[in-house]
Amino acid sequence: MVLSRTIYSVIKTSLLMAVMFFVFGCATYHDRITDYYQKLGASEFDLADKALDKNSLLQKPRNLLLFYMEKGRVAHLKGEYEVSNRYFNQADLLVEDGLNTTGDLAVGLFLNSMSQNYKGEEFEIFMLHYYKALNYMYLGQANEAIVEARRISLQNYAQGDKYKEKATRYSKDAFSLNLQGLIYEYNNNYNDAFIAYRNAVETYQSSKDGMYYGVAMPTHLKYDVMRMAARNGFNGDLAKYERDFNLKLKNLPESPGGEVVIFWENGRAPIKEQENLFFTLAKGESGSLVFTNALGFVIPLDFGIAGKTNLNDIHSVNIAYPKYIVQPLPYNSATVVTNESTKNSFEKAEDIDALAVLTLKERAGKELGQILTRVAVKKAAEYAVKAAAKSNGSNGNPDALLEGIGLGVQLFNMFSEKADTRNWQTLPAQVNYTRVPLQLGKNTIKVTMERPNGQRIEHNVEIEGNGKMKFYNFATMN
Repeated sequence: MVLSRTIYSVIKTSLLMAVMFFVFGCATYHDRITDYYQKLGASEFDLADKALDKNSLLQKPRNLLLFYMEKGRVAHLKGEYEVSNRYFNQADLLVEDGLNTTGDLAVGLFLNSMSQNYKGEEFEIFMLHYYKALNYMYLGQANEAIVEARRISLQNYAQGDKYKEKATRYSKDAFSLNLQGLIYEYNNNYNDAFIAYRNAVETYQSSKDGMYYGVAMPTHLKYDVMRMAARNGFNGDLAKYERDFNLKLKNLPESPGGEVVIFWENGRAPIKEQENLFFTLAKGESGSLVFTNALGFVIPLDFGIAGKTNLNDIHSVNIAYPKYIVQPLPYNSATVVTNESTKNSFEKAEDIDALAVLTLKERAGKELGQILTRVAVKKAAEYAVKAAAKSNGSNGNPDALLEGIGLGVQLFNMFSEKADTRNWQTLPAQVNYTRVPLQLGKNTIKVTMERPNGQRIEHNVEIEGNGKMKFYNFATMN
């Protein structure tokens, strides 16, 4: 009896310490990459690159996709486009080869989803194509950029098949289709450019209230699909779009210096956090009580005197699921002035904040189903040990050693349950774009951005106009 009481006391103390660990010791993915994240936000790209290489979490095989995406992003921001695409191509190969294995599925079933291979959010895969295509165009590798444009089609087909082309699901990416059209137009492939623009337009038109994951159809896209219809001699399509948009195609002379498409990447993608619901059922002589932290706190358990409340009568469940925390945008709006005369405004082309939140909401049922399946498997193992403790006990008391093991299994089940808080957190919150005409020779581009407090910041760049289409992108993280 003395031994049983000693074991009981040790187990009780361990449980209370474990609860303390649970409340205060749950580090998310964001917490563990903070050094890198802060350095990148401060535009200290070399230091951010070194922080990536030193981060032990990102070196783990299950996180290689994130590592390659982040390395590619840093290299892109540094202007090292060839290096950037080496990393992005490695990320691409991981996605294409498939990251689901029998062992990985088992880890997700018996441990947690955070310990599985990171497979990437669907919109993150589309953003891989965006950065790779820009890198290729900056390197003058037009054929490789076209290959990337074709891969955008394949990705959209796969997405459509996955969700059976449902308008209520993320079955296409309108921005990537718009980008595809720009790439084809850049390469003077006007027929394919028209098809890509048309597919982007139809994606917006099939969406509820004309908003596709936080983005209204850009006016630039409306004129682009009309221009390509006219260039290809598709007069019926041109007339249809003019009616649909209540616009008339302007017969403006082409700019002698060509055009530049400017992508402004504003803010940073939302942070993925963990939400916990912690339930404990304690059975005693006077009945049962359920304690939960649903209101944001854990109520400590009092086990009373040994023999009054049995350890086998204490059942705890931890349900951990992910949620996104959207970060404030550093700027509200921006305008572009070219050569002190032509003024253009940016239009939103991709809203990663909205995509992240809404696509997670769309798969909430699937996420919860996986969590509950895993909890059920863990609880089955726990109950098996507790049943053995009861059957191997004596004088109406359970076997103390097996009871302790059962509680250990319960603790492991509770505290090994983690939501997958990983995501490509250094993506922009939004991608905005505009098309700016150029003169032949040197053009001074002045972008004026306005913060929420009214403060205005300028970003200036010089672009050489040579009669062709060009691309330029820049990021504002803070």
